[in-house]
Amino acid sequence: MRGPKRAFDLVVAAVLLPLTSPVILLAMLAIRLSSPGPALFSQIRVGQNGVPFRCHKLRTMVVGTPSLPSHQAPANSVTSVGAVLRKFKIDELPQLWNVLKGEMSLVGPRPCLLTQTELIERRRQLGVLAALPGITGLAQMKGIDMSDPKLCAETDADYLRMAAIGLDVRILVGTIFYRG
Repeated sequence: MRGPKRAFDLVVAAVLLPLTSPVILLAMLAIRLSSPGPALFSQIRVGQNGVPFRCHKLRTMVVGTPSLPSHQAPANSVTSVGAVLRKFKIDELPQLWNVLKGEMSLVGPRPCLLTQTELIERRRQLGVLAALPGITGLAQMKGIDMSDPKLCAETDADYLRMAAIGLDVRILVGTIFYRG
């Protein structure tokens, strides 16, 4: 399914990036007006086959927040604008560029930090690292985050066993409307 999935990713990302660029620009302006620091945020994450890559996002936390998984970051580190961006998944839109570059897929296991060794090892054991990481995934649609590395990795592996364009569409739509 790699060929059709990559083609789907390219077409959707190539259409969505220009369509969402006004939203991205407005979000960047809101970020800059509401808190000091850059509007875009790049962080090294674990990519396909465990190779690190630079993942792009809109900044949702105050500058200087430690580089921790979201579930471990201090609660007061998310800005008011950042909370809105996260709620509506707008902070993830710059990752469409990662998709176009071939570093990510629209749907797949969410890329984790290099420090999340338990999750990385579990994903390695289950063959999950062979896949491109995704902007969203089955775990996110189900409300499973990386705070439970075992369940997250097992859900990622389940997705890879069932992977199909139709499932990707359902996950994309489910992610957009999931507010949990």
